[in-house]
Amino acid sequence: MKLRVIFLVLSLLAFLSAASGGYFYYRSLRESAFREAERQAVNRVAVVQNNLDTFLSENVRPARTLAGMDALVRRLAVPGAAAVRAAAEEVLDHFNHSLGADVCYLMDRRGVTIASSNRLAEDSFVGKDFSFRPYFREAVRGRPATYLALGTTSGRRGVYCSHPVCAEEGGLPLGVVVIKASLEQIEKKLGTGGADIVLVTDPHGLVFITSRPDWLYHLLWERAAGDLEDLTRSRQFGSGPWPRVGLRHRGEHATVDREGIVYQFHRREIDSYPGWYVVHLRSLAEITRVVSDPLARITAPTVFSLCILIGLSVFFLYRKASLEIVQRRQAEEALRASEERYRSIYHRTPAMLHSINPEGRIVSVSDHWLEVLGYERDEVVGRPLTDFLSPESRVYAEREVLPRFFRTGFCKDIPYQLRRRGGAPMDVLLSAIGDRDAEGRIVRSLAVSIDISARKRAEEALTRAKEELDYYSRELERQVKMRTREINSILRFTPAVVYMKDLAGRYQLVNSRYEELFGVKNEDIRGRTDDEFLPREVADQLREHDLQVLAQGAPRQVVERIGRPDGPHIFLAVKFPIYDDAGAPSGVCSIATDATALKRAQDRLRRLSGGIMASQEHERAAIARGLHDELGQVLTALRIDAIWLEERLRSVDPAAAERALAMSRLIDHTIDEVRSIAMRLRPGILDDLGLVDALEWLATDFERRTGIACTFIHGDMPTIGGPAATAAYRIAQEALTNVMRHAGADQVTLDLRPAAGRLTLAVTDDGGGFDPGELGDSQGMGVPGMRERAALAGGSFAIDTTPGRGTTVTAIIPLEGEREGADDDQRLVG
Repeated sequence: MKLRVIFLVLSLLAFLSAASGGYFYYRSLRESAFREAERQAVNRVAVVQNNLDTFLSENVRPARTLAGMDALVRRLAVPGAAAVRAAAEEVLDHFNHSLGADVCYLMDRRGVTIASSNRLAEDSFVGKDFSFRPYFREAVRGRPATYLALGTTSGRRGVYCSHPVCAEEGGLPLGVVVIKASLEQIEKKLGTGGADIVLVTDPHGLVFITSRPDWLYHLLWERAAGDLEDLTRSRQFGSGPWPRVGLRHRGEHATVDREGIVYQFHRREIDSYPGWYVVHLRSLAEITRVVSDPLARITAPTVFSLCILIGLSVFFLYRKASLEIVQRRQAEEALRASEERYRSIYHRTPAMLHSINPEGRIVSVSDHWLEVLGYERDEVVGRPLTDFLSPESRVYAEREVLPRFFRTGFCKDIPYQLRRRGGAPMDVLLSAIGDRDAEGRIVRSLAVSIDISARKRAEEALTRAKEELDYYSRELERQVKMRTREINSILRFTPAVVYMKDLAGRYQLVNSRYEELFGVKNEDIRGRTDDEFLPREVADQLREHDLQVLAQGAPRQVVERIGRPDGPHIFLAVKFPIYDDAGAPSGVCSIATDATALKRAQDRLRRLSGGIMASQEHERAAIARGLHDELGQVLTALRIDAIWLEERLRSVDPAAAERALAMSRLIDHTIDEVRSIAMRLRPGILDDLGLVDALEWLATDFERRTGIACTFIHGDMPTIGGPAATAAYRIAQEALTNVMRHAGADQVTLDLRPAAGRLTLAVTDDGGGFDPGELGDSQGMGVPGMRERAALAGGSFAIDTTPGRGTTVTAIIPLEGEREGADDDQRLVG
C-alpha cells in the first residue's frame, strides 16, 4: 500500500513539474515577443520619420530654382503680354512634368493664381485666391515655407512648397511660386499589413496620413471645443466634421480604444514639422497570438502523450519495484551471513588491520592491532587515525595520502610512524584498498600495516653515510662554475648594454658593450654614480628611469636617448628590480638595445605610407573631377536632347516619344550614379565646406543607399581641413562600409567631437559585433588601413566590440596634425 502511495505522489509531482515548466515557458515566449515587437516598432517609426523628412523636403530646392526662372519674373512684371504668359506656363509645365508633382502654380502679391500647370483641368487653380494659406503668407514676406493640407479646390491632400519670386536678389517679392506634391505615394509605403497601424497626426491629433483608411481625418484623442474651432478656422483639412477614434493613454507605450482593444503605442516627432508625429500602433492581442497559437498546436498532443507515458511508467515501475524488493530481502540475508564470516576472519588474523570512514575516523581494528600498540578497543574506535601518528606522519597523511586514497581507492607501501600507548615510535608500511557503495563512492577502507622499524633504522644510517656528505658539495661547486661561465659569456658577447646598480645608484657591474659606449672600464666605475662620469642630461635620464622601476617594483620598458659621434642614438631598455634572499629589492638591472636603425626605418615607412595615401587622394580627386566635369556634362546634354526629342515626338509618334522618355529616365539614373561615384571617390564638399558637411552628406548617402538608419552628431566644430579632415572622412567611410557588409545593424551613429586640441570620431552600430582576436591583418575588414590613417595623422585608433553587442570604432586625431616625440616612442615600444 505504501509503495502505491509513493508512486502516486511521484506521478502527481511529475505532472505538476511539466505543467509549471510549460507555463513558465509560455510566459518567457510572451515577454520575448513583446520585447521584439517594441524594438521593431521603434525602428519602424524611425524609418518612417526619416522617409517623411526626405519626402516632405524634396521639393524645397526645386521651388527655389523655379522662383528664379526669368519667365516667371516677367509674367509678374508684365502680366498682360501673351508671349510672356505662354513662356511662364511652359516653364510651369516643364517643372511639373520633370518633378512628377501634382501641380505647379504662380500667385501674385494678392494671393490670386495667375498661372498653373493644371490650367486646362476642371479643378484649375487659375483665378483662385489662396491668400489665406500660411504658405503664401510666409513666402510673400520673403520666407520660403512648406505646408501640409487638404486642397480646397482639388480636394486632394498634399505637401506645399512655396518660395518668393523677386525681380532681383534681396528685393521685394513680386509673387509666390508653389509646388504641390501628392501624399499618395508616401501613404502606400506605410501599408504594413496585419495589425500594425502607422499614422501621421497634426498638432491637434488629427490623422492626416494613415495606413488605415477608415481613420483618415479622425481625431486620435479627445480635444477641447476651442481646439476644434481653431482647426475649422484654419481650413487646413477642410471644414470638418472630424470624428474621434477615442484612444486613451494607458501608460507610456500603451493605448486603448472604445472597443477595449489595447495597442502597443510609439510615436516620434517629425523634425521639420513641430507638433506633427509619426504614430505606430499594434494590437497586444495580435502580439500574444504570435506565441499562443503555435504553442497551443504543439502543447495539446504533447500533454496527452505525456499523461499516457506517465501512466505506463508508473505501472511498469511498480511491477519492477515489487520484484526488486523480494530480491533485496534475499540479498540482505546473504549479506548478514557474509558479514559474520568477515568479522571472524578480521579479528582472528595475526596482522595489524584497521578501517576508517571518509572522515578519516577509525571504524574497526583487529585484535592484533590493539595488542601490538597497547590500546583498548573503546579508546580507538571513533577517533581519527592521525591521532595515533607522529607529527610528521600526520601532516603527510592529511595533505597527501588520505586525499589521494579517497580519490583513487588504493595505496601501497605508505611509510608511517605510529605511536604506542607509552609514546614509543613504530615504523610501518601501510597498504589499503577502498570499499565502495553502489554508486562507486568509498565508504570505508581496509588497511594492513607491516612493522618495519628495524629496517627503517638501517636505511636511515646508510643514507646518512653515503649521500649527505659528498653529493651536495660537488653538485653545488659544479653549478656555480657553470652559471659563472654562462653569465660571463652573456655579458661579454651580447650586443646589448647591460649594467647593475644598488639602491643608491652606485654601479656594481657593467658589460663590455657599456664600456665601449661610454669609454669606461668596469673596475673604474664600480661604486660610482651616473653623475660622476656621464653628461648631465644622460645621467638624469638613466637615474629617473631606475627610480621609476624601483618605485613600481616591476619590470618596465623605456626609450632612452644617448648622444654618439654620429648623432643621437635611441636605445630600447628593459629595466627590472633585483631582490635579495629576503625578497626585498637590492638594486636595479638594465638591458638596453640600440634601436636607432629601427626608428629610422619606421620613419621612412611612415613617410612612404603618407606619400602613397596622399597620391591616392590626388588620384581620387582627379578621377572625380573627370567624372563630374566631362562625363557629367555629356550626360546632361544627352538628357536635354532626349527631353526635346520626347516633346517633339509626343503628338507625331507616341511610341517613339515613350522610348525617348525612357531614355531620359535612364540618363537621369546614370547622372545620379556618376555623381554618387564622384562624391565617394573625393567629395568636393570636403574641400569646399569642410569635414562636418562632408560627414553629414556621407551619413545621408549611406542611409539612402543601405536603408540603415544613420545619425550624425557633432558639437561646435572649428574649421577642419588638410590631412586631419581627410583621415577622419576616410576612417568614417571605411567604418560605414564595414557596417553595411558585416554588421547586420539596424542603426549606426557618427559622433564627431573636438576636445583639448584633438578631434574624436566615433562610429557606433547595434549590429552583431565580432571577436577582435579572430581578426587577421590580411582580412581585417579595412582595420589596418584605418589604423594607419589615424597614425599618419598623429592620432590613435581603437575598436570596442563584443559578439552580439555591436561595435564602436574610435579615432582620435590632433587638430594641428603634428605628432610629438612621445607618440613615436610609444610606437617604438609597442
